[in-house]
Formats: sequence, structure tokens, C-alpha cells
Amino acid sequence: MEISFLGTGTSHGVPMIGCDCAVCRSSDPRNHRNRCCIHVVMNGVSIQVDAGPEFRLQCIENGVTDIDLFILTHSHADHLMGMDDLRRFCDRRRGEAMPVYSTLEALEAVGRAFPYAILDRAAMRGYPAFALREMPGVLEGPFGRIATTLLPHGSIEVLGLIFEEAGSGRKFVYYTDCAAVSPGQRDLARGADLLVLDGLRQEPHPTHMTIAQATDVALDIGASRTYLTHLTHTVDHAEVEKTLPDPVRLAYDGLHLRL
Repeated sequence: MEISFLGTGTSHGVPMIGCDCAVCRSSDPRNHRNRCCIHVVMNGVSIQVDAGPEFRLQCIENGVTDIDLFILTHSHADHLMGMDDLRRFCDRRRGEAMPVYSTLEALEAVGRAFPYAILDRAAMRGYPAFALREMPGVLEGPFGRIATTLLPHGSIEVLGLIFEEAGSGRKFVYYTDCAAVSPGQRDLARGADLLVLDGLRQEPHPTHMTIAQATDVALDIGASRTYLTHLTHTVDHAEVEKTLPDPVRLAYDGLHLRL
């Protein structure tokens, strides 16, 4: 299994517009954060999770050339509004609609944002087509299985994803954009080779975990490796990472991991 962090930032991105703080002015490339999304290759199947406004550039920068299915964790703009750029991957599928999995609430948002793309096949070359499918409790295929759970995020719920690769048995858990992780959801994540958690910033936030809260969750789950994502411009990568206990680290744009 391969995981590529295409983006690890918040809805504002980092640097932020009109901000001259130390992180936004930093020369450390780990402090330059596009909107949060990942690309997973599992048993040869390419799975994209979320697509924010920089999605086209993220694919180019990270060498993403094919997507077999798309998962939208939730309907917020920083995870949704790059989906039009899936049109190129529909081209590479010879116009076949891209399978798009999410909650019913998020699928409705996709339909409102991209009504021209809700088709069985692309209208013509260069156009997108989305086959909308409600995400089941467990999605199975040649890649293995992806189990899901619903994480709290303000007024909506976000898909938490538990990937288990066919053949290797490797386990990867992705819990982004959430205010808490329940005991049951922690149990689902136990035994993970890699855990990724929402760790927005140092200060409390009503819909996201802080870095301290995410670290506590990580230590309780006890994965082999944990990375925090969805980081704001208050998080200086080098300085904050020095304060974290093993095996918790901060993710950064362009990080590629093989399990």
C-alpha cells in the first residue's frame, strides 16, 4: 500500500492570503500546505480521497496519473471543489463515469455543485462524469476492504476510513476533520500500520481536534506510526514536531509512505 499526502492544510491553505506571520513567510517547504487530501494505491487500485481547489496542481506535483475510484469524506468546499478536475481521469477511463462514494448528504452537495457531471458517461471527451454511490459500511473490491465510520464535525458527519489491503493485510486509518474520536472508533483503528488524524492547531476549535487532543487519541490507539494533518498556519512544522512524543509526527504536502 502506498499513501501520498497531496495536501495537509486547512480551508485557508498556508500561506494564507494577506498574512505575514512567521509560518506563512517560512522557507521550510513543510510549512506550505495546500488543502487536505490523500491518494492511496492499494493492491494496484488507485483511490483518491477528497479534492480541494488545488487538486489539479497536487496531481501534477505528485505524479498522480490514474484514479479508479473517488471517496469524498464530506461536503465542505476545501474537500469538494476540486472535483471538476476529475474530468482528466474520466478521459483516461475512456469516458466511463468515475465512481464517487460518500454520505447521502455529501452526494447531494456534489449534485448541486456539478450537475453537468452526473452522467453514466462523459458527454464528450474532456468532460467529467460522476457515478454517485452511497458509501457502505464496508466497501470491498480487488483492493481489499474499506470500512467506514461517521466522525463528528460540527453540524455534519465525516467519513472516517479504515483501509485494509488484499494480500498484504496492511491497515491504514484516515480520520480527518473531526472534533473527537469515540472509544468504538478507536477500537476500529487498533492494529493500524499507519494512522492519520485531524490535528488542526494548538488552540481549541469547536469542530476539529487540537494537536494535544489528537496526540492523546493517537497514543491510546497505539498505531505503529501516526501523522497529524489539516494543519493551520499557527503550526510551525519543525518547532511543533519537536514537542510530539513517538510515534506521532506532523504530515506535510508531498509526503509519500509505503506500508
